[in-house]
Amino acid sequence: MSAVCIMVLGTTSGAGKSWLATALCRHYAHRGLRVAPFKAQNMSNNARVVPTPDGRWGEIGSAQYFQALAARVRPEVRMNPVLLKPEADTRSQVLLLGQVDRALSDMPWRGRSERVWPSIRAALDGLRAEYDLVVIEGAGSPAEINLHASDIVNMRVARHVGARCLLVTDIDRGGAFAHLYGTWALLPPEEQRLIRGFVLNKFRGDAALLAPGPEKLAEYTGVPTVATLPMLWQHGLPEEDGVFDDRSHPAAAVDTTIAVIAYPRISNLDEFQPLKNVPSVRLVWARSPAQLVDADWVILPGSKHTSADLAWLRQQGLDRAVERHAAGGGLVLGICGGLQMLGEALVDSHGIDGNAPGLGLLPVVTRFEADKTVTPTSARFAADLPGPWQALAGQGVDGYEIHHGQTVPHPAMVAAGQHPYPLITSDAGGQPLGWRNASGRVLGLYLHGLFEHPGVLQALFGSGTPSLDHVFDRLADHVTACFPSGWLDALAQP
Repeated sequence: MSAVCIMVLGTTSGAGKSWLATALCRHYAHRGLRVAPFKAQNMSNNARVVPTPDGRWGEIGSAQYFQALAARVRPEVRMNPVLLKPEADTRSQVLLLGQVDRALSDMPWRGRSERVWPSIRAALDGLRAEYDLVVIEGAGSPAEINLHASDIVNMRVARHVGARCLLVTDIDRGGAFAHLYGTWALLPPEEQRLIRGFVLNKFRGDAALLAPGPEKLAEYTGVPTVATLPMLWQHGLPEEDGVFDDRSHPAAAVDTTIAVIAYPRISNLDEFQPLKNVPSVRLVWARSPAQLVDADWVILPGSKHTSADLAWLRQQGLDRAVERHAAGGGLVLGICGGLQMLGEALVDSHGIDGNAPGLGLLPVVTRFEADKTVTPTSARFAADLPGPWQALAGQGVDGYEIHHGQTVPHPAMVAAGQHPYPLITSDAGGQPLGWRNASGRVLGLYLHGLFEHPGVLQALFGSGTPSLDHVFDRLADHVTACFPSGWLDALAQP
């Protein structure tokens, strides 16, 4: 028997689809159901490394990765069969079942849909055959009438499985009832019938003021408003799609201010969510030199287009600000693309990313290769780390790598005695995954996920953060309490 499918649609991007789907995954897992998340196509530079059916490693969007953890199942590529990773305003790298597909990447948007739909359908049908329930997340709005004919992520998926759909809107933006009604009205009748309930998300204020909105909406559409979810600040999940929550504040006195440079093509920013949860840490998303002035740390994060983001960094004057920070004794940490920027040069003979001089703060050089490194990685910090990193000496960590660039010590600088010092090496083979300068104030590493380790946070900041299980449980409890008693369980009945 095929699994029941519950689908979370949104009136807009940012309405709360990912957040609600994650909560539902944990709610139904609590009910003893074997639950799988699914999103046919995700557009995000936040990705995680997961297994593929043929025994390799591939990438899926971070949202589906966390939804699988919330459901207490192992994440895998069928849960997000198509991933679009934006490289520029008009170009994305396309991954099909976790692997880069250059032919699809070169195709026009509309021409791509029929090519990928068989893989999407097969992935979803496979999950339905193996699980009790599939929680499906839509993308953007299902009522984009310019895209409806080539839709592969919203109502085509819903029709294929007869999904029981919830339509969620962000009431904090205003216009919530108009968004719900307009979205419903633009759907054809057979798709309108799949909408089982409306959800108002991010509500603040007096709930009595909502009347008679929900009643009028039900009169016009026949669809009930089944839940009003209060605003939940600092819920503990990473923001999706590069949306920064600049309104969150530390829960205690600030001991450390960390500035993460938010260039246009920033990737894997979700790995910094734990820093937002550390009580004594203030996290700043920096887009100007002034935002680095009071920082104790500056982090250059991953990038989907390293040379372009490095050019942007220079245009903003952030290159000189980073150099001043390092010269003044501040800590600088580069992760993946950030490591590449800190080196002497980017060398690209395959047309992958582009050639560029680096910032010159680490004596390393990066060459972009045609083959992409995508793998989970276990690694260990060196035993002789200086200064503020001594607490991590010998520390083992698990994480993941996603990069085209391969970085090595600069041969000429090594010959001149200006070699980098190994910072961290892989447990399998002992290959360096990062380096530091002589003072130990400038560091770079390829390993993503460093701050997701409780031991690392405890060593660096003397404090931990709530576990992911705690975050998922809190989300599920928050959502469940807002629906009528038994309504969600009835929705999942075969």
